[in-house]
Amino acid sequence: MQVTARITVISGPAGVGKGTVVRQLRKLHPEVWVSVSATTRPPRPGEVDGVHYLFRSVDEFEQLIAENGLLEWATVHGKHRYGTPSAPVFATQAAGRPAILEIDLQGARQVRDRLPSAQFVFIAPPDWDTLVERLEGRGTETPDQVERRLETAKVELAAAEEFDRIIVNDDVNRAVAELVDFLSL
Repeated sequence: MQVTARITVISGPAGVGKGTVVRQLRKLHPEVWVSVSATTRPPRPGEVDGVHYLFRSVDEFEQLIAENGLLEWATVHGKHRYGTPSAPVFATQAAGRPAILEIDLQGARQVRDRLPSAQFVFIAPPDWDTLVERLEGRGTETPDQVERRLETAKVELAAAEEFDRIIVNDDVNRAVAELVDFLSL
């Protein structure tokens, strides 16, 4: 009997350090594949298409939806669309590699509906003030964007109990170690 690799969804509010945790995990465990999300938002300075995101026009994104080419998708922060192309996820799983999907709460819920065998990890901040400091300290969003992300964060934090594991990111190395343990790597 062939055992297929697990798909793990990692979610949590903007600014909590999901990306940092996932990047550190990949440094320690390069066998773990991390999905690259498609988005309709423009690249930020330094972002590379195909590395950070798959930057797509609204029409291209609509075509992915129409062709059932996305495992999940959502409009995030009321503005841009994000989604996970399904073909690379299933190809990675079929190849026996563990797959990580770093996505928002809406996407995580869609994946749970489509793939109930996936496992779900919520990355939480140590406290609200730390989350606010991290978001404001990134310097990548306007004050209005930060406020919108904080409003979204309240909803996301309230949903943390929907996940199989909650990892508090008060120390990146400790959070990564807890994730590695959970993934049995």
